[in-house]
Amino acid sequence: MIKLIKRSCLLTGIAMFFIGCSTDEKQTVITMKELVMQDEFDTNGAPNSSLWSYNIGTGNNGWGNNELQYYTDRPENIVVENGMLKIKAIRELYLGSGYTSARIFTKGKFEKKYGRFEARIKLPWGKGIWPAFWLLGANSDTVVWPQCGEIDIMEYLGNNPTTVFGTVHGPGYSGAESISKNYSLLDNRFDNDFHVFGIEWGENYINYYVDDVLYNQITPEDVPGEWVFNEPFYIILNMAVGGNLPGTPNSQTVFPQTMLVDYIRVYE
Repeated sequence: MIKLIKRSCLLTGIAMFFIGCSTDEKQTVITMKELVMQDEFDTNGAPNSSLWSYNIGTGNNGWGNNELQYYTDRPENIVVENGMLKIKAIRELYLGSGYTSARIFTKGKFEKKYGRFEARIKLPWGKGIWPAFWLLGANSDTVVWPQCGEIDIMEYLGNNPTTVFGTVHGPGYSGAESISKNYSLLDNRFDNDFHVFGIEWGENYINYYVDDVLYNQITPEDVPGEWVFNEPFYIILNMAVGGNLPGTPNSQTVFPQTMLVDYIRVYE
């Protein structure tokens, strides 16, 4: 991958390896409790510059996925307000793109090997909307994706508001061959309320959860290539529009669309 390219860089197909969630897998998972980083988004204005940087523009080939948005650092697209980080996708003509949105990351400011990474988020709804909370290897400037590794804590397609999925990408299991599993709500939707999305990541395992439900564990035995998740990673939050996975917004997709983030916390 070209450095920092999302999901990376390259969901060139949509046939990722999904496994359904069965109810007998449900259990609580809270083993890491020492708080080492938090952003409660309690100061109005731009995101905390000591923690967050911005990706700007359209990247290479729409961030590797034929995405349609232009990422900006404008308050119209990203702002902290009323105790929430708001990432907003807008339909507008802007520097050659038909949509704008935002993507922020902690590279060089907060990078960590292992831990419990979680965020409380309320997701939007609509065809073509693609929010994500994810991690990328801190060596992504020098090691070509997918060798640097990618951990997608939460991805969501706006036309399927009951389901999220968590994924790992690495050498031999990236893009359409990534290792992924979905989690679905039975009687609710992710655009109706906030939910906590997280992983607990240690040596040779990554546990995925939504709220207090552990729905997947990935270990070196589950991947067909090298396990590259024993180095520091950094955090990324973004909301893409269009692209290979969600497709293009349709006439029923209402804009603007907003992803609300109540907090991000990391424990060890």
